[in-house]
Amino acid sequence: MNLWKKGTGLLMALTLTGAALAGCGGPAKETSSQSTAPAATSEFKMLEGDALKGAIQKEGKIISYGMPDSWANWKESWEVFSGKYGVIHTDTDMSSAEEIAKFKAEKDNPVADLGDIGIGFGAKAKAEGVSAAYKNKYWNEIPDWAKDPDGNWCVWYTGSTSFLVNTKLVKNVPTSWADLLKPEYKGQVVLGDPTKANQAMMGVLSAAFANGGDESNIQPGIEFLAKLAKAGNLKPIDLSVANIQKGEVPIAVLNDFNALGYKDQLKMDELKVVIPSDGSAISAYVCMINKVAPHPYAARAMVDHILSDEGQILLAKGFARPIRDVKLPADVQAKLLPKEAYKASRPIKDFATWEKTTKDLPRLWQEQVLTQMQ
Repeated sequence: MNLWKKGTGLLMALTLTGAALAGCGGPAKETSSQSTAPAATSEFKMLEGDALKGAIQKEGKIISYGMPDSWANWKESWEVFSGKYGVIHTDTDMSSAEEIAKFKAEKDNPVADLGDIGIGFGAKAKAEGVSAAYKNKYWNEIPDWAKDPDGNWCVWYTGSTSFLVNTKLVKNVPTSWADLLKPEYKGQVVLGDPTKANQAMMGVLSAAFANGGDESNIQPGIEFLAKLAKAGNLKPIDLSVANIQKGEVPIAVLNDFNALGYKDQLKMDELKVVIPSDGSAISAYVCMINKVAPHPYAARAMVDHILSDEGQILLAKGFARPIRDVKLPADVQAKLLPKEAYKASRPIKDFATWEKTTKDLPRLWQEQVLTQMQ
């Protein structure tokens, strides 16, 4: 399983309102949103009710890219959808950039119907002409920052950078980026590759936030990580579930929903999840329907399913933060970190500036951080 599946390429910025972080509370609006939702914006005409179910059953299957079982509770989400419509689902895990490239390469003989990509890749998918325009049933409840105005993509969940700490290997749990420079964490910090992985790239931005930088100036984060590498604290190892389970990853830097999810999945009570107190970047993930999806009704129905109250709760069960203002069951809410933990979580506010910044990130990483690795 590719833990760092959301990578390779440019990560565009996102602007989050306070409601995005607190999107797990408040009244649900499902009934009203269904009655006022706009129709699909492409020539494709979506069906409803029995007609839709019949069309999906005739299609018989749905194929996705980049939506593995262990990520954000996709396993249960797909099981519920497949049970509802009687279709077979298969997924091939890959990065956001790979998903777009596959859609493009397979346009004359399409295989997959939809994918889950980092928000920064939404514009690329649209520019490449691989994404279908579809304004889902809950379109009016999705914040403007979180959707393409033409319907080519929309956010369905968010996450924040966190530390996953194995307390059997780490005596004192670090609570900030500054802590990670301490000699006691030599050879213990695993970040991933920000030249390929969205999740790791957001880790670099989080380090920049913690050291006075922002989306316009990521250099403070690069300099901090170079110091971490020079001190020998940055460990060059694959941040995989297997390595976490084997105890080879003392401190991991990753999305909070992954950290909480792996702790739950592995049943390892020694794993502790911490949002760094001096800086945590908020990221978001979006749905991308293949413009030439071989199973178009199933693809659109899956998007509607995930953005429904039921679907958003299923994502929350996988520790992701729903984009809609859905009231979560008490047992699901209890498994998430408290809102107070996210005091240092920050969005990116300037899309254009962040786009320019990320173009230089691979070079900065290779020239200033990798050269310091021990």
